[in-house]
Amino acid sequence: MKIVILDGHVENPGDLSWDGFAQLGELTVYPRIPGNEAVSIIEAISDAEAVITNKTPVTADILAACPNIRYIGVLATGYNVVDTDAAKAKGAVVTNIPAYGTDAVGQATFALLLEICNRVGHHDRAVKDGKWTECIDFCFWDHPLIGLTDKTMGIIGFGRIGRATARIAKAFGMRVLANNGRSDGDGSGLAEYVSLDGLYSLSDVISLHCPLTPATNGMIDKDAIAKMKDGVIIINTSRGPVVAEQDLADALNAGKVYAAGVDVVSIEPIRADNPLLTAKNCIITPHISWAPKESRQRLMDIAVNNLAAFLSGDPINVVNP
Repeated sequence: MKIVILDGHVENPGDLSWDGFAQLGELTVYPRIPGNEAVSIIEAISDAEAVITNKTPVTADILAACPNIRYIGVLATGYNVVDTDAAKAKGAVVTNIPAYGTDAVGQATFALLLEICNRVGHHDRAVKDGKWTECIDFCFWDHPLIGLTDKTMGIIGFGRIGRATARIAKAFGMRVLANNGRSDGDGSGLAEYVSLDGLYSLSDVISLHCPLTPATNGMIDKDAIAKMKDGVIIINTSRGPVVAEQDLADALNAGKVYAAGVDVVSIEPIRADNPLLTAKNCIITPHISWAPKESRQRLMDIAVNNLAAFLSGDPINVVNP
């Protein structure tokens, strides 16, 4: 089998191995496809039977131009980069990678929140700039510090990642509220299920862990923010378009939202005109909550197993059955 990996650099910048795929067929790895142009993608996979992609699109037109494709493996949980209907019509199986970075995203959520609360990076720079050396007291801080114990965290989207975040919040002594559209035995032991408006009004911190759907697209807008506590903290490690970015920037600049920590934005890489770049008290990381080496190794292992299962005639993690 001829296997082509379209954009392997982000998953494996050199600290992992592609050998698992190489053992399954003739392997070609492209670190990235410049510009994600269809003609370049088609050239790369014109005779491939298995295509592995992360964010490089595999559209109906591309599939039509590549007659040999039987399998498309997405190196991510989200698979909107693939036209799954066109793949199904072609007889090609599409798989994704579920549940590889649950704990990593929960950890990143609190990394953002703790940076907002303790400003470790800010105070480290202040010390190295000489401010502690010049201080007449044994300590100093020049940014408000926030304790999390007894604060309320509202989690929107209470699947695996939402629940992992809830467990960390509980360890910090926080009250946890959840909105997931339903409650169940597992989740109810970690959080109190409330309405979305109830979560907005009661939460000191709101953490987003919901998928991007028509219902969640732009859900954190000026109307939703108006229902929140003054001084709320918003964390987004889910999908950038869940937040109406100009509305959030306006609320940060007005002080309605005390601070925000986001790992995702609506267009990635972030554009120079994104309003969050200049908003007050907004910490932005470059979509790295999923990316610890341990998580990427799990992703790699699952991706290899997905292809091996397909070759054995018993495919798993199929998203276009």
